[in-house]
Amino acid sequence: MTRFVKFIGGFAVAAALVLPMTAQADDKDVIDYRENVMKTLEAQTASLGMIASTQVPPDNLVQHTEAIALMAKAAKKSFEAKVLGGEAKPEVWANNADFTKKMDDFVAKTDILAKSAKTGGVPVVMEQMVDALTCKGCHDVYRNKK
Repeated sequence: MTRFVKFIGGFAVAAALVLPMTAQADDKDVIDYRENVMKTLEAQTASLGMIASTQVPPDNLVQHTEAIALMAKAAKKSFEAKVLGGEAKPEVWANNADFTKKMDDFVAKTDILAKSAKTGGVPVVMEQMVDALTCKGCHDVYRNKK
């Protein structure tokens, strides 16, 4: 029994030392992740735009709005680490209260948009899109121009 206890104790110590190292991403990884989340948002909103303009049928309306709502939450979370670089301006962290408020609003409105897609379909989503997808308001202040 003591060997087992020593093994488990040793394993716990090793895990405690290794896990923090593996859980820490370097700055480039953080920036790459943040930018990939934003690219996913861009792709999903483009797909929603195609539905709005009747270029494609609205068969996947719910899935696109749910993906947008999910990625809005991921986007907000991706800025928690104060990692400067990429397309994010330093103002993200210098004016973090304003930035966080805008991200909170984005998360809340995209969540409503996703729920509306389920109950109201295309007409309701089209009414709410302009109010929910306010990306430009944040990008004008907090994103470096491409």
